[in-house]
Amino acid sequence: MKIYTTLLVAILIIIGGFLGLSRISTQKASESLNLAKVSPTGTIAPFSSEVTATATPTERASPTSARGTSTQIKKAVLAGGCFWCVESDLQKYTGVISVVSGYAGGSGENPTYKDYAVRGFREVVEVTYDASKVSYGNLVEYVIRHSDATDTGGSFGDRGIEYTSAAYFSSPAEKSSAESVVNAIEGKKVYEKSLALYILPAVAFWPAEEYHQDYAIKNPIRYSYYRNASGRDDFIKKHWGTNTVPTPTPKVSVVSVSSKTTLTNTKNMNTITNRPWDQFVKPSDAELRKLLTPMQYSVTQKDGTEKPFANEYDKNYEAGIYVDIVSGEPLYSSKDKFDSGTGWPSFVKPITEGAVIEKIDKSFFSTRTEIRSKIADSHVGHVFDDGPKDRGGKRYCMNSAALRFIPKAEMQKLGYGDYLQQVD
Repeated sequence: MKIYTTLLVAILIIIGGFLGLSRISTQKASESLNLAKVSPTGTIAPFSSEVTATATPTERASPTSARGTSTQIKKAVLAGGCFWCVESDLQKYTGVISVVSGYAGGSGENPTYKDYAVRGFREVVEVTYDASKVSYGNLVEYVIRHSDATDTGGSFGDRGIEYTSAAYFSSPAEKSSAESVVNAIEGKKVYEKSLALYILPAVAFWPAEEYHQDYAIKNPIRYSYYRNASGRDDFIKKHWGTNTVPTPTPKVSVVSVSSKTTLTNTKNMNTITNRPWDQFVKPSDAELRKLLTPMQYSVTQKDGTEKPFANEYDKNYEAGIYVDIVSGEPLYSSKDKFDSGTGWPSFVKPITEGAVIEKIDKSFFSTRTEIRSKIADSHVGHVFDDGPKDRGGKRYCMNSAALRFIPKAEMQKLGYGDYLQQVD
């Protein structure tokens, strides 16, 4: 009976994804499998309590400081619906150091996922960012472009004030910046309706439960079902196309192209002391078509697959690391490479935990786990469970066209010195 019950719940989760059910509906089905602890219940508290809330920090769930520890490292609290999605999207943006899911704006202290809604809290994220690379206004615009800030009653399938979009400001300058972003977008007539983004004074931020943190990374299958069913990505594509990333202020340099196999000019490049991928701004689709070879573009931007046994790195065994061809972000180490006999470069694991993102791929009448780069969002390959058992059992099957190899001897010079220990 337990087996049949488990299968039934799994089917309900999948059906929920296809029918576009809310995150709460999907999660309630998951609870039968102990996939989550709680879900919000009850009615929504008056929104007016948000501005006047005066929560006091406590030791366990203390709201973190509203400001960073230096003039360059700062914090911002933003909302754009489900914090799983907002967190995952912001983790890919230039200059973002960390993102924490949580709650803000309600009454009292220590809100939980079980009671935050009835107490008037909103789902938010706290972003720690480098102000020398990206501004508060950039973050506000980024969240608007990745959500539906015109919705006054919730966000996609999730309904209620707790899911509405908001930007919390800590100074008059931040308030003015957020208002300027809203006015600029309104002026472009991007949406059929007016923006309904709440611009509010900063209030206490309370971190959400641990199982909500990095949810997209820790629960890629459930997250993919939820996100696909919500309609968020379709909405973003309809209104912004591929133009979803506002140019950071102050501006940072886009990595330039020098050859048909790389977006970084290594022949004419002087010694680099910084991490080049930290300054990456993704070019437009038109620019990428010019910068990449047809195969590189097909693989990274259109989820294509190159031919086996006829690619650049299948038989490469030199010491070094493999980075994203578009952004230069580190993905794999030669130390973790092995000959899988498939004709594609294969690895037992990414170079660091969280270096790549897993997504469900249902193309070609099967279900596979796709691998994408975190910063550039390039399609890189797929991961399978038929790798070496003594090394974890995984086979990260990658496309050479999505990679650039950095020899160990050049890693320090090109800004990858921090990863030498991953190669030795």
